Amino acid sequence: MNLSLYLLTVLIWGTTWIAIKFQMGEVAVAASIAYRFALASAVLFAMLWFSGRLQPLDRRGQGICLVQGLCLFCLNFLCFYTASQWIPSGLIAVIFSTATLWNAINARLLFKQRIAPNVLLGGGLGLSGLGLLFWPELAGHEASRESLLGIGLALLGTLFFSAGNMLSSLQQKAGLKPLTTNAWGMLYGALMLVMICLVSGTPFAFEWNARYVGSLLYLAIPGSVIGFTAYLTLVGRMGPERAAYCTVLFPVVALNISVFVEGYQWTAPALFGLVLVMLGNVLVFRKPRAVVPAAELVRR
Repeated sequence: MNLSLYLLTVLIWGTTWIAIKFQMGEVAVAASIAYRFALASAVLFAMLWFSGRLQPLDRRGQGICLVQGLCLFCLNFLCFYTASQWIPSGLIAVIFSTATLWNAINARLLFKQRIAPNVLLGGGLGLSGLGLLFWPELAGHEASRESLLGIGLALLGTLFFSAGNMLSSLQQKAGLKPLTTNAWGMLYGALMLVMICLVSGTPFAFEWNARYVGSLLYLAIPGSVIGFTAYLTLVGRMGPERAAYCTVLFPVVALNISVFVEGYQWTAPALFGLVLVMLGNVLVFRKPRAVVPAAELVRR
């Protein structure tokens, strides 16, 4: 079950970049994100209501959903979309992949979970592999004040993403399912994005064409309803640090799709980077050996 959820998350989030690219146009970024999560929230609430699986939330649960919505379905996306104006997408992918390490550190600080050495080593290998995959893009980028701002925003977006992971883990420890908490979190995230648009004077334009509407539906339903539910379920089952290795793998899926869509060509360094990413994946999910007590060794 965990493997199916993991592969589903990687495949969905590895293809959402195409839909996000189709969203770029007349509609402001904040408005597009608000539409995405408002629609995703409506779908989740309708599904849970008709199936009788909507869990009741007390004041504490609602408060955590509010903060989760702010971190995971609002500020996280605003940071990354804004950063993409100043730094290459490859650099954003590399920075976002550090979520594996941030989740391990935050789980240690907040939940006293032991940081497994293989997770840190695997995350480091994956990060190095992504660096090689996107090296031509990174090497050709000139440093500037805007670049530093973009890097800072991408890192801040990663930290917001990690914080949302921790909050989801906390909710699941309290017995709340990701379907219910995501429905509320996406609703709160959409409402806060609407408020940001109103305060900043951002117009609520809309493109009534197949390209925009189709990409919006893909981002809202597979990309958000299915993708975030599968991913946050993994956070609860596998731990935030292992689940976050998805952030290393979905750029690899995106590059493979780019071979057919945009004519991307694999190079020797990129293939070596792919090998490092796969080795990192093996390390992250390798189960630690059980420690055999000394008395047991003596009996043997």
